[in-house]
Amino acid sequence: QVKLVESGGGLVQPGRSLRLSCAVFGFTLDYYAIGWFRHAPGKEREGVSCISGSDGSTHYADSVKGRFTISRDFASKTVYLQMNSLEVEDPAVYYCAAGPPVDYCSNFNVPTTRHWGQGTQVTVSS
Repeated sequence: QVKLVESGGGLVQPGRSLRLSCAVFGFTLDYYAIGWFRHAPGKEREGVSCISGSDGSTHYADSVKGRFTISRDFASKTVYLQMNSLEVEDPAVYYCAAGPPVDYCSNFNVPTTRHWGQGTQVTVSS
């Protein structure tokens, strides 16, 4: 059974860091690309970062470049999103999602998403 499970969300002060985890079940990390998306109240869902299943290439939204880093660990079947220098614009529910291994990341191609996680809340407040 395919499943994605996020963890690591929480409340942090501006400027601090969080690391989100996306544990995957039922497939290996070269089978799908894994993307991180976020959805804040009153805003459109936004693609944040993505790692290609085929070659591990990484992609970032302009809003998080230089602050967020995506990585993956094949042994634990986990994709991480290291979020540094968190800003007051970053709070949202963060979701990981699985999509086609090659084309999914190029433009955070949501319509081709195959599986979603349940989400984890990130709150940034002083």
